[in-house]
Amino acid sequence: MSRMSVFSSPFMLGFDELERMLDHATKSAGDGYPPYNIERVLANNGSGDALRITLAVAGFSRDEMDITIEENQLIISGRQTDEKERDYLHRGIAARQFKRTFVLADGMEVKGADMENGLLSIDLIRPEPTKTVRSIEITEA
Repeated sequence: MSRMSVFSSPFMLGFDELERMLDHATKSAGDGYPPYNIERVLANNGSGDALRITLAVAGFSRDEMDITIEENQLIISGRQTDEKERDYLHRGIAARQFKRTFVLADGMEVKGADMENGLLSIDLIRPEPTKTVRSIEITEA
C-alpha cells in the first residue's frame, strides 16, 4: 500500500526533499534531552525574522559540544567524558551524550552561539526575501 502525503499533489512539484526533512524532524522530536526553548527575538537591523534556540546543557563545557549545519539541518551534539578517578557514593548525574537536530528553512542563517550559566543560546536570522519576477520566452518547436 502506497503512502499518501500532501506533497503528492500534481501542483506541488519538487518538494520531495521537504517531505524527507519533515519525516526526519518528526522522528527526532520524541527525545526530550536536553530541554530547549525557541523564542522570537528582535532582529538587530529590524528587517527579517530573528530566532533564538536555548538548550539547557548544565554540566557540559564548550569543548564537549559541537554545532554544525548539514544540508539545512542545525545539529547540536554534546558528549561528556566519564571521569574514572572519582569514587562516587551516589551517582545521580550521569555523563551522557545528546544530539538535537533542527530543520532550517531556506535562507535561515546562524548568527552565532554563546553559553552562559549552563544555557547554550544559538541565534538565527532569516533576512527578508527578495521578490523576483522572471519572464520566460516561448519558443517554437
